[in-house]
Amino acid sequence: MKHFISLITLLAVSIGVSGSSPQVDWSKHQWQAPGPHDSRGPCPGMNSLANHGFLPRNGSNITIPIVLDAVLQGFNFQPILLLRSVIKMALLATDNTDNFALEELALHGVLEHDASFSRNDIAIGDNIHFNETVFQTLKNSNPGVDYYNITSAAWVLEQRMAEDTIVNPNLTNTEKEFTIRLTESGFYLGLIGNITTGVAPKNYVQILFEEERLPIAEGWRPSDVPITEDNFPALVAKIKAATNWAPSGPIPEGDISLVPVVSGAGVPI
Repeated sequence: MKHFISLITLLAVSIGVSGSSPQVDWSKHQWQAPGPHDSRGPCPGMNSLANHGFLPRNGSNITIPIVLDAVLQGFNFQPILLLRSVIKMALLATDNTDNFALEELALHGVLEHDASFSRNDIAIGDNIHFNETVFQTLKNSNPGVDYYNITSAAWVLEQRMAEDTIVNPNLTNTEKEFTIRLTESGFYLGLIGNITTGVAPKNYVQILFEEERLPIAEGWRPSDVPITEDNFPALVAKIKAATNWAPSGPIPEGDISLVPVVSGAGVPI
C-alpha cells in the first residue's frame, strides 16, 4: 500500500500538462540504436521513445514522471489516459518500488499479451523482440493504398486472432487483452496518423514497428491536436465498432483492469 500511495503522489504532480503541442528540439532527440546492454521490451512505441532519448536510452530506471513527460513530448499524448496503465506497469511488472526497465514489460499477463501485432506469444518463444513474420498481417493490410485506417485496423485484430489461435490454441483472450489490443490499434492510427480520421501513412507505421524509430526524417511530427481523454477513446471506440472480434473468457478474479471507462467513449482504454 505504501508503494501504491507513493505512485499516486508522483502521478498527481505529473498530470498538469497544457493543451498545446509541446515544442521539441529534435536535434536533441536523434534516433540511436540500442546498445548490447540497453533494455528494450515488447512495446515498439516505448522502445522508440527510448531510442530517441525521450525515455532513458538505456531503457532502465524509468519512473512514472519520466513516462508521462516522454509520451507528452514525443507524441503530444496527454498522460491522463495512461495513469492506471503506468501504475500497473510499475507495480506488477517489476519488484522495484518506483522504477522499471523496458524488458520487464514482457512479463506475461500485465501489459504483454497474446496475438500481438509484432511479437510472438510467450508460449511460442520470444515475446520481446520484433518478429517480421508476425508483423506481416498488419504490414500487408489495406492493400492497394498507402495508408492504414479504422477498417484495416479492425481486420488486423480479427486476422491476428485467427492466426494465433492456430499456433497457440491456449492463448489468453479476455476483456483485458481485447482492450489492450484495441488501444494499441488506436496508438498506431492516432499517434502516428490522424487522431480525428484514424488514417495513418503505412510507411510511418512500418518504421515505428520495424525500426522502432519515429519517422522524423520522412516528415512525421507529433499531432498538432493534443491527444486527450476525449479524442483518443473516440477513435478506439470506432475501431471496436468496426470489428466482430470479441473476447473469450472473463478477466481472472483479482486482476486489474487497465484504465477506467471514459464517459461517452463506450470503450475502456
